[in-house]
Amino acid sequence: MTTLVWFRDDLRLEDHPALAAGAADSDGIVALYVLDEVSPGSRPLGGAAKWWLHGSLAKLGDALAERGVPLILRRGAARTVVREVAAESGANRVLWNRRYSAERATDAALKAELREAGIAAHSALGNVLFEPGTILNGQSEPYRVYSAFWRACLHAAAPEAPLQAPKAVRAAPRQPASDDLSSWALRPASPDWATGLAERWEPGEAAAIAQLERFLGERAADYAPGRDFPASETGSELSPYLRWGELSPRTVWHRALAAGSDTGMFLSELGWREFAWHTLFRAPDLHTRGLNRQFDAFPWRDSPGEALTAWQLGRTGFPLVDAGMRELWETGFMHNRVRMVTASFLTKNLLIDWRVGEAWFWDTLVDADAASNPFNWQWVAGCGADAAPYFRIFNPLTQQQKFDRGGEYTDHWAPDSLLTPAIVDLRASRVAALAAYDAARGSTPGTGVSAGEPIEPG
Repeated sequence: MTTLVWFRDDLRLEDHPALAAGAADSDGIVALYVLDEVSPGSRPLGGAAKWWLHGSLAKLGDALAERGVPLILRRGAARTVVREVAAESGANRVLWNRRYSAERATDAALKAELREAGIAAHSALGNVLFEPGTILNGQSEPYRVYSAFWRACLHAAAPEAPLQAPKAVRAAPRQPASDDLSSWALRPASPDWATGLAERWEPGEAAAIAQLERFLGERAADYAPGRDFPASETGSELSPYLRWGELSPRTVWHRALAAGSDTGMFLSELGWREFAWHTLFRAPDLHTRGLNRQFDAFPWRDSPGEALTAWQLGRTGFPLVDAGMRELWETGFMHNRVRMVTASFLTKNLLIDWRVGEAWFWDTLVDADAASNPFNWQWVAGCGADAAPYFRIFNPLTQQQKFDRGGEYTDHWAPDSLLTPAIVDLRASRVAALAAYDAARGSTPGTGVSAGEPIEPG
C-alpha cells in the first residue's frame, strides 16, 4: 500500500499521527504540502507568515530527506492537487491531521471524493488537545466562558502521550514532481523587510523543541509572576511553533507536566489557545463576524485614515502602544500584554473596527493563526467569547506604569514616542467609546451568539 501523507499546519515529524500511520506502510509514502490560498475558507497568508512558512518547509524538507523521503510541494486548490498527486504516485491511501477552520469543508469534500474513487482517506487529531465538539457543558452545548471550559478540559481524559518521530520511513517508488520552494517567492527580496524576523526567529521543528526545553529549564519558574512584564524574559515564545505545528500541543502539555508544578499558569495559556480553536469550530466566520451580535450595529469610525497609519507605524504618542507596534513590525511578534493594550487602543480609543486591526496582525505576526488571532481581537473589542466587558478599556499610560515602570521596554522600542503629539485624548475617547457602545446596545435587542454552520471535521 502506498500512502500519501498530506502536511498542513503540522510541519513536524514528532507526534504526527498521519505520518506515523503512513510510515508503517511497506510500500512507502509520498509527503505532500499544498499551498492553497484559493479554496473556499482558505485565507491568503500574510507577509510574516509567508516568511516563516518558507523556513519551516525548508527544515521539514531537510528532515524528511535525511530519511530518504522528498517533500513534494504543490500550489493550488487542495481538492484538485491532492487527487492529482495521489494519481501520479499510485497512492491508495491518503492521511492527514484534522484542521478546524472553515477549510474543514474542503477536507470533508475531499475525503468523500477520494473514497468514491476507491482511495482510503483518514484523518486524525493532531493539532489540538481535545477534539472540538467533545468538551461540552451539562446541556451538551459548547462552553462560552473560558474558566468553565478549562475546568472541563482538566477533568476530561488526559491528552494522549505524543508519538515519537518515525525511526524509519520508506519513500514510495513513484514520487511526483515538486515545485521549487524558491519559486513560490514567500520571502521578500526587493526590499528585504524581514531582516528583523531572521534575527529574532529560527523556524523548524528542531528550533521549536530547543525553545520548549529552554523555556521549561530556564523560564518556567518565573512565568506566572513575570509574564505581564514585556521587558522580562519569562515568556515561552512558543506561539509561532505551535501556529505552524512544529510543536504539537500534546508535546507541550506532557513535557510541561513532566517539568514540575510551576507550569500551571503556562498550561492555562495553552488552554486559552484550545478555547480559541473550539470556538472557531462552531463559528468558522470568526475573523469577519463578531460573536456578540450587538456589535453588528456598532458605529465604528468610517475613515480610519491618519489615525490607523499612526497606530500601524507606532506614531501615536503613547509609548507602550508605539513600542508594541514597532516591535511587531521589526520582529513579527509582540508581547501578549502589549497586544491587549494596542488592540484596546485601536478599537476603543480610536473607534476603528477590530477587523481592521485583526487584518494588520494577520499580515505582520509570525504566529497569527485562524483561531487565536480573531478570537483575541474579539475578546479585547468586547464582542467575542468570554469577552472582556466593553467598558474595560486598557489605559496605555496606566498599563505602562504597572508593567514597564522603568521604561526598559518602551525606551528600547520607542524612545522618541513622547516627542510625538498624542493623536487622541484618552479621557474623551473613553467617553465616546462608551456612548457608542450604549447606542449599539440600544439599537440591537438582546445578545446573540454566532454558532456558524457546523461542519463535520475532515
